[in-house]
Amino acid sequence: MCGIVGLFVGCSALAYCPRKALAPAGAASVAGSEPVAGSELLAGSEPASGPAPGARNDGEQADVSYSSPFARWSERATVRRAPRRELSAPSSDASRYFSPDLVPVARHPLIAHLRPELFDAVLVQHLYRYLDFTAKLETLVVNRTALGIAQGSVGVGLPEEMRFDAYKIYCDEAYHALFSVDLMRQVRDTTGIAPVLPDQPYFLRRLEEIQQELPPQTRALAELLFVTVSETLISASLAELPVDSEIVPAVRETIRDHAADEGRHHVYFAAFLRYLWAALDPMARREAALIAAFLQPDTDAVRAELLGYGLTRDDAEQVLAEVYDERTVAAHTRAAHTRATAKRTIS
Repeated sequence: MCGIVGLFVGCSALAYCPRKALAPAGAASVAGSEPVAGSELLAGSEPASGPAPGARNDGEQADVSYSSPFARWSERATVRRAPRRELSAPSSDASRYFSPDLVPVARHPLIAHLRPELFDAVLVQHLYRYLDFTAKLETLVVNRTALGIAQGSVGVGLPEEMRFDAYKIYCDEAYHALFSVDLMRQVRDTTGIAPVLPDQPYFLRRLEEIQQELPPQTRALAELLFVTVSETLISASLAELPVDSEIVPAVRETIRDHAADEGRHHVYFAAFLRYLWAALDPMARREAALIAAFLQPDTDAVRAELLGYGLTRDDAEQVLAEVYDERTVAAHTRAAHTRATAKRTIS
């Protein structure tokens, strides 16, 4: 790609090339550096104390070091085997669109005591946020990275099989976006509740803020690290979602589909991080710690939603302060790190 730029003007892969953020041209990859504080947040892989597994002096990686989690992808990927999840009218046994246990503000007394129809709307809006987040994360950020890995434009020597697997991730993520938007449309048409969503998701705004704080030559690297974090943390969280029999089947099945695919992505990006980390120079490794900001809640969007339910400004601020207090956010960060570092086995 990099050698024929003129032919691909406008291609998303061209905007995504962190090669300059790696070791300076002609310099060997740093292989003995101590990990910087905060680097453990990057998907939990142990920072390399030597060359990436299978590294060779010519910068390429030996295929023997990579064990693909996609060996049975054609049989198991949601896009290949799962039917479209169609929403039916809620029954008496399954009448909710999201579990209150997974909606932080739903547990606050000022929200829990809302009229039943308003409380249901809180759950529906949280489902919309989850689906919108999924669709935009996958299409606007993750797939740009997957394409860069697949086409070899990320500046890291990878086994051929690892690059090929990135195309499978690309297919998975595109389908996750499709079924998320599909389900959102079905919920809107069934409930009559219109989605209330920001024009720009918080994660995109925060990623842009992080990139603006970095030197221009390392901004593409920030996106690469951002995706690595998201693909490990999100998959770990999805895998732990409780089975709530009160949730309408289409929602439960969609989340289950997503979790099954993302489990394979978790294994892939944990392996990818080891190759990436060995290729980074010390300065780039220090910049990596900034990606912890991915774990911060989108309080602006939640505030706007709470005001829409009729809460006063003071009540909305009280809910935010009590639900997202500093200790709770810190505990979530630690728990997310623990989930991300847990070893996963995908058959």
